[in-house]
Amino acid sequence: MNRIIRTISLLTFPLFILHCAPNSEEKKAELLQTNSPIFYPSHEPGRANKPFSDAVQVGNLYFLTGQIGLDHSTGNMVAGGIESETIQTLENIKDVLKQHDLEMTDVVKATVILDTIADFVAFNSIYESYFPQKPVRTTFAVESLARNAKIEIEVIAAKDQNMQ
Repeated sequence: MNRIIRTISLLTFPLFILHCAPNSEEKKAELLQTNSPIFYPSHEPGRANKPFSDAVQVGNLYFLTGQIGLDHSTGNMVAGGIESETIQTLENIKDVLKQHDLEMTDVVKATVILDTIADFVAFNSIYESYFPQKPVRTTFAVESLARNAKIEIEVIAAKDQNMQ
């Protein structure tokens, strides 16, 4: 019973302090605002008018839009198949993360979409070198991807609370 009371006290004490603090309504609004989504436009000029954001921040989490093996400097898909596209896709993710002072090691979740599951081994050998921390991952294949890409990857990254 004491453990339950202690747990309840630990959970409710910060709320009590917040409620009793001067300007408590302002503090509550400030806390709520930090969890409001922030929609970031693309750092790529060619993507400025696209109907999606490159990243959306909610608190310390950054949800990145899916990336494909598009060379943003030329606007063309890279040649060379799944290996080249995987490298370009991961480099594109690095570029978006960099815009928000994040690194590949900040990635906590990846969703990988392959054009064919037969490319899994080739993609995975490259993927492993970019994510030594082993974020959670979902991988699946679909009938086709935008721009006839062989791979698309979207990630979620977490920024250290002290870095914000």
